[in-house]
Amino acid sequence: MTDPTAAGPRDPESRVVSAERVVNAPSEALFELIADPAAQPRWDGNDNLREAPQGQRVRAVGDVFRMILTKGAVRENHVVEFEEGRLIAWMPAEEGAPPIGQLWRWELEPRGEDATLVRHTYDWTRLEDPQRLPRARATTADKLRASVDRLAALAEGEA
Repeated sequence: MTDPTAAGPRDPESRVVSAERVVNAPSEALFELIADPAAQPRWDGNDNLREAPQGQRVRAVGDVFRMILTKGAVRENHVVEFEEGRLIAWMPAEEGAPPIGQLWRWELEPRGEDATLVRHTYDWTRLEDPQRLPRARATTADKLRASVDRLAALAEGEA
């Protein structure tokens, strides 16, 4: 049995939050909205994204896309998980720096031709910068659900 105190004191709060729902749109349409960073500000439930340059469609693990936040900071998002049409996850970083310790993941599970279970997860278990913790704590399941709902509204309107 592993000693739970071996790595130091454990934070009692949950550092992984998620939200999911079935969306009445094909997984391909939803994935295009997620994998194209230029579309992300349209559905961001955190209201944290201002814009992303066109032409950054994610295609593989190792891709890096740039995003400009509402306060003007630029983030380089390092894609760490990818399966076309099904899964995409990235870790944000300041320009030229390693990832900060947060992971944003989208998982899509087709439910017939025109329905998809969409699961959005925010994992900040590796976040150590104390200045970033209040913002991480403020990213609740409700904010993730807002992103999923906005994504659904766009995809269902375009379907």
